Amino acid sequence: MKPPTESGTSGSPTAGSPNFATTQWSLVLHAGRSQPALAHDALSALCRTYWPPLYAYVRRRGHSIHDAQDLTQAFFARLLDQDWIQRADPGKGRFRTFLLTALSRFLANEWDRVRTQKRGGDVHFVSLQLEGAEERYGGGPKDNRTPEQAFERRWALTLLDQVLLKLEAAESAEGRATQFTALKPCLTGASEAQPYAELSRRLDLSEAALKVAVHRLRQRYRALLRAEVAHTVLGPNDVDAEMRHLCKVLAGST
Repeated sequence: MKPPTESGTSGSPTAGSPNFATTQWSLVLHAGRSQPALAHDALSALCRTYWPPLYAYVRRRGHSIHDAQDLTQAFFARLLDQDWIQRADPGKGRFRTFLLTALSRFLANEWDRVRTQKRGGDVHFVSLQLEGAEERYGGGPKDNRTPEQAFERRWALTLLDQVLLKLEAAESAEGRATQFTALKPCLTGASEAQPYAELSRRLDLSEAALKVAVHRLRQRYRALLRAEVAHTVLGPNDVDAEMRHLCKVLAGST
């Protein structure tokens, strides 16, 4: 799946916008010391959304399904309970970079201790929706990605999943659930490859009206995608770079 490549900024936070100051990763970094409870809640929300790429990383490091699930949950518990957020480098500006670095250190230094504590019953886990984790991971005998590449790929796909869920909810709330389901493939395929004649008959729209609907949906998708990316970077100047990185990951060039 590829996001639209147009760089329109509709709906995205901009410099000086109060919306950007309250995106989740900025909130975590800026409120970490002055408002720890607020920062904890924001970090927890990010973690619960973006655990799949970390699970993929742990699996590519050679851990079993069961151990990878334990590790992912134990990592988030340690991250939240021990306030690791104070170790984040604001200069890096990206939540995914912080998470990957923190997890790498966790696996290198603390997995043996976590395993020992678990046998003794003295280990805490964060409740994550791990059902389907292995299906999302999608690793197989022909998958030769490095752990870092597996993390990046799953990060990108998780981000797009979140955007599509938000777009579907918004369209459904406005009475266009059926239209969204029909037009969803148009978000990722080339315009000329879409069966517009068939879609127009199914939706009882003229082809001209259908193209307008597709254009509007793509614009809304781009705006939501930029907003979702903004939640995981430090400032507005990072959004475009992160969008470019996202496209490279989805194209398989990282």
